[in-house]
Amino acid sequence: MPAAAILDSALILGGVGAIFGGLIATANRRFRVVEDPRIDAVEGLLPGTNCGACGTPGCRAFAEALVAADREPAGCTVMGPEEREDVAGYLGVAAGEAAQVLARLLCAGGSEVARQQAEYQGHPSCQAAAVVSGGGKSCTWGCLGLADCERACTFDAIFMSPDGLPVVIPERCTACSDCVDVCPKDLFVLMPAEQKLIVQCRSLIEGDGALEHCGVACTGCGLCAKDAPDGAIEIRDGLAVVDYAHDPPAGSESIRRCPTQAIVWVEGAQFPGHQAPTGRIAV
Repeated sequence: MPAAAILDSALILGGVGAIFGGLIATANRRFRVVEDPRIDAVEGLLPGTNCGACGTPGCRAFAEALVAADREPAGCTVMGPEEREDVAGYLGVAAGEAAQVLARLLCAGGSEVARQQAEYQGHPSCQAAAVVSGGGKSCTWGCLGLADCERACTFDAIFMSPDGLPVVIPERCTACSDCVDVCPKDLFVLMPAEQKLIVQCRSLIEGDGALEHCGVACTGCGLCAKDAPDGAIEIRDGLAVVDYAHDPPAGSESIRRCPTQAIVWVEGAQFPGHQAPTGRIAV
């Protein structure tokens, strides 16, 4: 190939490269997003669990929201009070306050009260068992007790009781919703800790027929609704439903005549008789 042709090719390629280089440099100057350096610092102060309990996709997004003053440090439920104050001190803002939110199990049908209609012998997983005719439990709405929620919990906030029910440790629960997402029966819900009146049943079988499947099933008798303030509790599809906007007062008034103990007033742990295993690492 003649030297002139090689030189022409080099000049053309060089010219095209220069043009595109100039365009890229211009676009970078015009459209460049300058990121606040405090975001990196705040992210370093956060726990780095990326659990999503704060309502953002992860700790980086939460750090950006903090720097933008769209959120308060108290929005991170994984950090303790001292860590929140460290973030607040760095940003020069108030730590804020956030009501504690806990995962609550809407089932009390452990192995001692709930009837089994079949023995499941497949992969030890609630999600796997649920595919096989809903699991081996007679109540098709009840907890299967195969510990998917315990394994999914990043914070060791759930352990399985001897009767096969998951127990949430309030001091460790961050309301990350992992247990909510993994439960195939939709038995976990996130609730403010101040909401203490809980119906521990999801069965839609009306009347005493529910008791044929579980000894603590809600039969929809309506006694709890009669004892509660007007509108605080109502019966829907044979199941007691609490309207927390009415702020039911003393728990004893709303649960004292429940014949099956399906509705409870929770102080502290949901199942206070079950003690958490020792040796776990608290967050």
